Amino acid sequence: MVNTSNNAGGVDNTFRRKFDREEYLERAREREKQEGESRHKSKSKVPPVQRKPLKHRDYEVDLESRLGKTQVVTPIAPLSQQAGYYCSVCECVVKDSANYLDHINGKKHQRALGMSMRVERASLEQKVMVEIKNGRLISEDLYVACRSKGVLNNLRRGSLLGPLQSKILMSEY
Repeated sequence: MVNTSNNAGGVDNTFRRKFDREEYLERAREREKQEGESRHKSKSKVPPVQRKPLKHRDYEVDLESRLGKTQVVTPIAPLSQQAGYYCSVCECVVKDSANYLDHINGKKHQRALGMSMRVERASLEQKVMVEIKNGRLISEDLYVACRSKGVLNNLRRGSLLGPLQSKILMSEY
């Protein structure tokens, strides 16, 4: 039978932890205060890193030297002598030539070299010089833009063009 009297014959729940609202509000305020101070300190501590814009490689990538050759792979060998292509900048080994090219053109490698992935914008003079050095005619749009800004006259007067290049530029238009 079920005991229906007013006596508390059930489980004693007095051991349970009581929730003190003010204590936890105070703890939350202190934590927010500490996080706010640490965020403020971390922002003002270190200036952002300035990296150079991306530039052309000044060396030739040698992929053909290992083409068709076999190599014994040992776990004891240092990284630079293991099978694959070794990157001395990042100290890693890449297993094939396609992945090696992806690596040396990638963000991690360029950052290790101190470069950002942004490319410096070329001026009109630089564009004209590239076209002339490659022996190509300047496009009409480029010619009109250069003529309106006086770039062609500056190139003709300056020592940037040799006599043959000056003749080419003069005879074009």
